Amino acid sequence: MKKVIYNGKIVLPDKVLEGYDIVVEDEFIKELVPGEDGTRKKYQQEQAEFYDAAGGYVMAGFIDTHSDYIEGLVQPRPTSIMDFQVSLCEAEKHLLSHGITMMYHSLSLVKDDEKIERKSIRKKQNVERLVNILKGYEQEAHLIKHRFHARYEIDNIEIYDYLKELMERGFVQELSFMDHTPGQGQYRNIEQYAETFRAWRNLDDDTEFEKFLEESKTKPLATREQLKKLADLARELQIPLASHDDDTESKILLNKEDFGINISEFPITMEVAKKAKEYGMMVVVGAPNILLHGSHAGNLSAEEAVREGCADILCSDYYPAALLHAIFLLEERGACTLPEAVRMVNLNPAKALGIDREYGEIAPGKRADLIIVHKENKLPVLTKCFIDGNAVLQFEYQNSKAV
Repeated sequence: MKKVIYNGKIVLPDKVLEGYDIVVEDEFIKELVPGEDGTRKKYQQEQAEFYDAAGGYVMAGFIDTHSDYIEGLVQPRPTSIMDFQVSLCEAEKHLLSHGITMMYHSLSLVKDDEKIERKSIRKKQNVERLVNILKGYEQEAHLIKHRFHARYEIDNIEIYDYLKELMERGFVQELSFMDHTPGQGQYRNIEQYAETFRAWRNLDDDTEFEKFLEESKTKPLATREQLKKLADLARELQIPLASHDDDTESKILLNKEDFGINISEFPITMEVAKKAKEYGMMVVVGAPNILLHGSHAGNLSAEEAVREGCADILCSDYYPAALLHAIFLLEERGACTLPEAVRMVNLNPAKALGIDREYGEIAPGKRADLIIVHKENKLPVLTKCFIDGNAVLQFEYQNSKAV
């Protein structure tokens, strides 16, 4: 069955194309053709289905490389663990409404530590439950494409062999290395980290924090050799590899040269982001950072990184709605053009993750994961979504003044 999407502003990687129709056949984009009466009559004769974009922006679906949204949905309260299947079923409805057609669920594989409040969802047995459900979605009814982004905290020696097993079983589609040791990376500011720690533990003084800080200096970490083995296995299995919270040029060099990492998530400063780009890495920044006019942790401004040409990918991190709003805010603030912003949520993630042969842009031969976006009350809203060429979602706003 052919489908024709017409009367839309088609957002391509380098321009916004008007006056053209998108022809979809089965799961793929067949062609882009001038929206002429003769062309449409041809497809009418072939009994194609027609969808009026009503002047909205038509984009390739968003690919979210890093989001821990599912953690909060599974465990909305410290003592409440919801059914995993229910949580994922509801999650994909929410994600789809924000234009996310492929989600790399980023679950932290952290060491259990009674000194820090950890989410139960991150424990090994719960990780196993979640990845099995995600894998099962390949053969079961689903809305969006689900992938697993394993975030390996390098002090979690106990889970090292299990992580290798997950990779070998084909359950991991992205791997990142994390080190949240106080005094470097995201927590290089000890005073700021102390405030966070006190909030976690509801403390009035720093006695316990000082003890924790001293212990953190001597805790065992995965060795360079162990990390290299994981990196080599990732390359062998064609699993994209990322670093997290890079804060020095030496760390960028180590990640690139020793481990072959090509994605730098959330570099801490502009200088480090620039170095990552110089070394040929793709830089990921958080879309919530755009909405908040800066980092909630006092680190690199995502908007400034975009302006400086030091950011390639926007991820939702912890707030899925941020992607759709961020791309339009970047254009409105003059940080970049709309095609450049949209590229950061579809084509660039697809390239970084090695899936750009099928995903990431509106072009013949690509999968027809498409969204239509309008402006309501000056805000971007998703009004229709197609997954593999099938219309799976539609919103109709009352008293609409869509533009």
